Amino acid sequence: MVFDITQLKKIRKQLELTQHQFASKAQISQSMIAKIESNRLDPTYSKVKKIEEALDLLTKEQEKEAKDIMNKSIISISQDEKISNIIKIMNKNDISQVPVINKDKIIGLISESSILNKDLDEVKNLIAKDVMDNSPPIIDKNSKVETVKQLLQYYPLVLIEDKGNLKGLITKADLIKSLV
Repeated sequence: MVFDITQLKKIRKQLELTQHQFASKAQISQSMIAKIESNRLDPTYSKVKKIEEALDLLTKEQEKEAKDIMNKSIISISQDEKISNIIKIMNKNDISQVPVINKDKIIGLISESSILNKDLDEVKNLIAKDVMDNSPPIIDKNSKVETVKQLLQYYPLVLIEDKGNLKGLITKADLIKSLV
């Protein structure tokens, strides 16, 4: 795909950079940036490539990571927790899903849907391991938000770890809040 040089000013402003700041990153002169943005100069291919490379680098630097938007307050339950208690925990904390942990390892997820998929008369007598769904994906804290977004299209939440330790989680609601 070819970079559209006519969009330079718009993109530069979205990155909140002055012409001088951007020129410095692209290793070209500020006056050249001004002339390109005002359509007074048709840059050479090599200059366009420098601009494109600088934009790629800048957008990657500014992309948020999982650690920037994760919820560090993790409410989890054991596999032997009664569903009636889990429902109370979910209601008290205003959450719609909760990870199931056994010996410091995530083994599953209890969600509103997993509870509702069971016979409602019998569900109160069950425990977490009888109702839980498969464990949600676990990603590194440095994963890009775009990765989180892709995973949340298929899972209700994503768990975040650092060096094998659970550090947080991101739900669809957390991702949407981060957009503001």
